[in-house]
Amino acid sequence: QDKAKLEICKLNDPPSAETVKDMIKYARNVIEEFRRAKHYKYILCLTLTPLVELLEICELSLDKMGAVFEDSNVYMLHMMYQAMGVCLYVQDWEGALCYGQKIIRPYSKHYPSYSLNVASMWLKLGRLYMALNNRMAGVKALKRAIAIMEVAHGKDHPYISEIKKELEDH
Repeated sequence: QDKAKLEICKLNDPPSAETVKDMIKYARNVIEEFRRAKHYKYILCLTLTPLVELLEICELSLDKMGAVFEDSNVYMLHMMYQAMGVCLYVQDWEGALCYGQKIIRPYSKHYPSYSLNVASMWLKLGRLYMALNNRMAGVKALKRAIAIMEVAHGKDHPYISEIKKELEDH
């Protein structure tokens, strides 16, 4: 699966091996830079401005990496996940949903069928759809999360009961 996880763009003129190598180096550096910035900004000053800067780091790196990497590339997914997290933190539900929708298909491909990472993403998507008054999509996403969690945790797990109650309440 490594090839799928490191997929590059299908272009008429594919990027050279050196370009791909440089982009991987860039991606690793920007991920580390984001971690440092996130830690520094979350710990020292939880204001909107630093969070906007974190989102800008994500968006700029996604633009740059997107010239070489497919959205299913793990480096792209990592930055999309970070961007989604920032959007959730600042309550930008539409932005978070947009990133989540881009993430879910590659997650479903890269992770095992009953991965809690996939269930967690379906859960987030379901709650975002509900918050944005798209009940039909929300119910579908939450049911997908429940189906995975029932296998991973067992049908009687309290967390599953909580999500089912959430569905009944909407």
